[in-house]
Amino acid sequence: MKLLKIQKRFLNSSCNVKNVISEASEFCEPYENIPGPKPLPLLGNSWRFLPLIGNFQIQHIDKVSINLYKKYGKIVKMQGLLGRPDMIFLFDPDEIEKVFRKEDSMPLRPSMPSLNYYKHVLRKEFFGEQGGIIAVHGINWQKFRSKVNQIMLQPKSARLYSKVISQTAEEFVQRIKQLRNQDLEMPDGFLNEIHRWSLESLARIALDIRMGCLDANPPQDTQKLIDSINTFFINVPILELKIPFWRLFNTPTFVEYINALDCIKEICLKYIKQSMDNLDWQVEENQLSVMQKVLKRHKNVKLASILALDLFLVGVDTTSNAIASILYQLAINPEKQQILHQEIDKLLPNPNSELTLENLDQMSYLKACIKETMRLYPVVIGNGRETSIDSIIGGYHVPKGVQIIFQHYVISNQDVYFKKSNQFIPERWLLNQKNHHPFASLPFGFGKRMCLGKRFAELEIQTLLAKIIRNYKIEYHRDKLDYFIHPMYTPNGPLNLKFVNKM
Repeated sequence: MKLLKIQKRFLNSSCNVKNVISEASEFCEPYENIPGPKPLPLLGNSWRFLPLIGNFQIQHIDKVSINLYKKYGKIVKMQGLLGRPDMIFLFDPDEIEKVFRKEDSMPLRPSMPSLNYYKHVLRKEFFGEQGGIIAVHGINWQKFRSKVNQIMLQPKSARLYSKVISQTAEEFVQRIKQLRNQDLEMPDGFLNEIHRWSLESLARIALDIRMGCLDANPPQDTQKLIDSINTFFINVPILELKIPFWRLFNTPTFVEYINALDCIKEICLKYIKQSMDNLDWQVEENQLSVMQKVLKRHKNVKLASILALDLFLVGVDTTSNAIASILYQLAINPEKQQILHQEIDKLLPNPNSELTLENLDQMSYLKACIKETMRLYPVVIGNGRETSIDSIIGGYHVPKGVQIIFQHYVISNQDVYFKKSNQFIPERWLLNQKNHHPFASLPFGFGKRMCLGKRFAELEIQTLLAKIIRNYKIEYHRDKLDYFIHPMYTPNGPLNLKFVNKM
């Protein structure tokens, strides 16, 4: 009972945090008592990711996380990952909410040491102090983010780009017609085609540039950029979780990773320069791309360039893999797809009906289908924070510098938080049935380091799905696909969806 009172005091920002922690420490379990897999001498827990002898597979971190939860409970300590601080896997939305509510003005998010090394050591001459929004912390992060938040996160910001988002979505709907074989199925490389749509859409939003990604014969830059982004995401967990030999010498994986980042930078800067050259300083701000707005407001070429670069780095695969997953779930749940067809057909009576923001605002079942897919299979299965002070988490004393990993995938697939959690039930997100824990599913994160592109991604996804469902009935007649983290959490295997024309 006394511990609950202390926790309430801890949530009160007017309390002296150090005094509260000191008072509570005698009622908490010591850090050493947090359960978790035991590290070995020298190898720590890194050996678990080694081939043959290890039982942790990077491409199946989802299954690793489930097993950790089942074996150890709601809080699990993972120590002894060479080159990384201790990690605590948190499977409790109440505790996750407490961590978020207590975060300070410059929250520490577990960063990618390899990307941090790339930005602040290998390519320091380019990035300098303006490292962007990824793998950056402290005052430099706060300065950068404060200059772009208003442009990126205001509710109306993404809506200003609804026209170009709609145009790019329409181009992809037409592309689907060209891709279908005689059985109306998509080719094995359909996910790559979705990547092309996502890249083209982002280029229009961020730069007001047509890259030509959806042309029958797109520029070589298109595929090089997509492949490099994929390589980046595939190699990140290998460099971060396996034994970090790259810190001692240039491993093949690290060289491939650096080459991919250099390629992304080179290609993006080419189009960023083109966008800057096209900037008309007399045009109203609402008619400019995201990067051009930042450039016009702050007169800082490096700031605008690095923002655009980070958007391309993390804004292509995430959005396209979400689309792939949602289409697949609609295809294998035809009764739910039929309800969605009814909603969209009512608002768009014929295939040529204009899709407006007012239409999208009324598509509650469409948004519910998106949220339900992101609950079942979030593209990014977790996020986290690093403790900046000694903290009390889950009844344990946790010292400063520990990385707290929020395992949203595991939480959002438990019946205690979502009834019949293994079933695709979009209705659970409708207002008259919405009764879940607000921190049990956070596909875009929460708080000051919430996904910067959230509003743009949501509008892109809603627009493309509405146009696809208005034109096609989606079917899937192959073997059921498992989900795989390679590089994002997405159906593993050829996405041979069948797109049948609607009458």
